[in-house]
Amino acid sequence: MAIALAAVMLPISVTGPGVALAEMSGALHASAASTQWVLNAYNVAFTAFMLAAGSAADLFGRRRLFLSGTAVFALASLVAGTAPTILLVDLARFVQGMGAAAVLTSGSALLAHTFSGAARARAFGIFGASIGFGLAMGPFVSGLLVGVASWHAVFLVNVALGAVVLVLARPLPESKNPGARRIDLPGVLTFTLALMLLALGFVEGPSQGWGGIVTLGSFAGAALFLALFVVVELRVAEPMFDLSLLRRPTFVAIIWQPVSIVFAFAALLVYLPPYFQGAGGAGSTMSGAMLLPLTLPVFVLPLFTPTLVRLLSVRMLLAVGPAVLAVALLLMTFTDPVSSRTGLYAALLLAGVGIGLAFGVMDNAAVSVVPAERSGMASGMFNTLRVAGETIGVACVGGLLLTSTRRQLPAGDGTMADDVVQGRLGSVRAGGGQDLVDRAVQGLQHGWGVVYVVLACVALAGAIAVFTMVRDRDLDQSSAAREG
Repeated sequence: MAIALAAVMLPISVTGPGVALAEMSGALHASAASTQWVLNAYNVAFTAFMLAAGSAADLFGRRRLFLSGTAVFALASLVAGTAPTILLVDLARFVQGMGAAAVLTSGSALLAHTFSGAARARAFGIFGASIGFGLAMGPFVSGLLVGVASWHAVFLVNVALGAVVLVLARPLPESKNPGARRIDLPGVLTFTLALMLLALGFVEGPSQGWGGIVTLGSFAGAALFLALFVVVELRVAEPMFDLSLLRRPTFVAIIWQPVSIVFAFAALLVYLPPYFQGAGGAGSTMSGAMLLPLTLPVFVLPLFTPTLVRLLSVRMLLAVGPAVLAVALLLMTFTDPVSSRTGLYAALLLAGVGIGLAFGVMDNAAVSVVPAERSGMASGMFNTLRVAGETIGVACVGGLLLTSTRRQLPAGDGTMADDVVQGRLGSVRAGGGQDLVDRAVQGLQHGWGVVYVVLACVALAGAIAVFTMVRDRDLDQSSAAREG
């Protein structure tokens, strides 16, 4: 119960701020770049510390890390919800992401250690459904909170949830890897710097120029630290990212598969609400409700994981999911939140079905293809790439939308482009009238068309990788699920 509730709590912290960005940026007088770090700071820390958290769970104990991570997450949520400046919100979100990494990695490792066979398949089905529920209800609940209270409530709700998780988690059994001896600090440092510089490049690209010194320097630094990370992991005795596991084609495909899904999913959850609020004219509550066709299947379908596995197979579910998502994203290029809202809902529903088909099985698949004593590391590697996909997807889509919108506006007017992407069309109208608003919305819609195609290509690549590289005999939970 504690792990399931935590799995609800974490995705709310990804989807909730997306609904609140417009009000938050206005209240704190923040630019698009600084507001985007409300999202990126959390995602970067979440990703960067995932591997370290997996190693720490194996070394110090999975229950201990789960409790500690939950406490850090709740306290950081409190700071973010009461912060008077955007800088303090960004810093609190970074710490919150560190806590989230500890919670997710230790939680899934606890499940892998506690359950086996059909019971493990059911446990991870509930785990996936819980994540889906948090993703499904996050935008809607956050929209209600913003409408009834303010953007502060989006963060403060996690303080209450964290307190409940801490109470429920106390009876959990402890487990660790007796062979683990230390944490790979050089690996943590090089990976964190690589990811932060990569995100910085995407965030600053629209304002500094994609060929500017800051942007190119950020990308070059990211490449350098990523190369150093690989060198470190090849040389240390106990790497946090065991590159030898990448010799297994099934494992490689499985840890790539969630990237192909969440790259699109996270970006849609974050940037569609401001799109709906601005170009679509929806309020904060309505913008959250408009995402329900996308998010509800992600909650519902994992509940039927055992049945779906018997009808198809784990391999087919992992491959069909991103393939369906790719089709839905291509259909979305023909929609917009004003003139084709029904078509938009249908495409979002199809995308949710594709994501939901894979969500119930992919966590279990990742830990099922490695020895049980290395479940913490496998979970860390899997979740690192999953959240890295979210981080890069959010940063990439944000930069692309800002760039495409700015091209439709008077030269050098970056502030106006910020307003359009964040859904504040009133400011644009006051500065240039309805004609300028129409141009800006047209640029934003063009940007979304490009985004949909790019995301569809990423999803299709994931489907092909799983279908061609995964072998059913490597997924030991598949037969167990059929027996259940």
